[in-house]
Amino acid sequence: MSAAGHPTTVLDRAHGALLGLAIGDALGMPTQSLSREQISDRYGRIDGFVAGAPDQPIAPGMPAGSITDDTEQALILARLAIDGGGRVDEHDFAEALISWEQDMIARGSLDLLGPSTRAALAKLQAGVPVEETGRYGTTNGAAMRIAPVGIAHAPGEGLMDAVVQASRVTHNTGLGISGAAAIAAAVSAGVDGADVDQALEAARTAAADGATRGNWIAGGSIAQRFGAFRGPVRGMGREVADDFLYEVVGTSVQSQESVVSALLLVERGDEDPFGALCAAASLGGDTDTVAAMAGAVLGAVHGADAFPASAVQNVQQVNDLDLMLLARRLLALRS
Repeated sequence: MSAAGHPTTVLDRAHGALLGLAIGDALGMPTQSLSREQISDRYGRIDGFVAGAPDQPIAPGMPAGSITDDTEQALILARLAIDGGGRVDEHDFAEALISWEQDMIARGSLDLLGPSTRAALAKLQAGVPVEETGRYGTTNGAAMRIAPVGIAHAPGEGLMDAVVQASRVTHNTGLGISGAAAIAAAVSAGVDGADVDQALEAARTAAADGATRGNWIAGGSIAQRFGAFRGPVRGMGREVADDFLYEVVGTSVQSQESVVSALLLVERGDEDPFGALCAAASLGGDTDTVAAMAGAVLGAVHGADAFPASAVQNVQQVNDLDLMLLARRLLALRS
């Protein structure tokens, strides 16, 4: 059932995951890299799409409803998976990401590759083997773009293998893979018909499994942090919870902060998915990525009706997206 109480189909939930990704991303576009105080002073609280201000550090002057690197890189990954029959060639993915960044530069955008991804691709271009390029990637770049993998693969070992393959070139660490596995597993469970509790349990289990993959690197456990914070956040009021996510859980690009915050927002957004994404966009920090990850999971659980029809229409028109066709093609891989 959707958040509005309407029956959903597998296709509707897959479509909802892609819509939630894009809508959350676009809501967070004008506030990304700003502090909570800066967002409050300028916007109060985000309650819909807003254009990027001229002094926005990453997306200056972008029209309201514009997506950012989170959705654009997810679309790259989705198309490569479709072209590869479910398999993503790591060298093709690397070349596509490099081409994407060059296109962004040509368009005058400051929305470029993240630190882990840029460092990994530079190594790949220098001849470093793909098994080694992502050995220090701990940020949320793999998690932010992984939703299509969750749509294309049913829950199980095949899903985890696909997550590792899609993450390895840039985020071949326990932390990077753990974050990506959590989001992919929650999306996959949602597409299968899981409710929020079931999807979040799938995320926790997959995060723990993903932490054992790739190269070890120091950092707090995503699965353990989510488990530790879930109970306390559940009992908090809105403002207290938002402060807690920003100040204690964290909303930086590090996976153990932003992925955990996104999952906690999924639980808080069970009855009001769009409101949860607006809350994510108002938090401060890596707002577009936190909102995009939360949106993908909420959309997978509740379907396209989780989001206002005006927001769905706006984000697709502004960015010229056909997410229903993409959802169909990804589901063809799943079946």
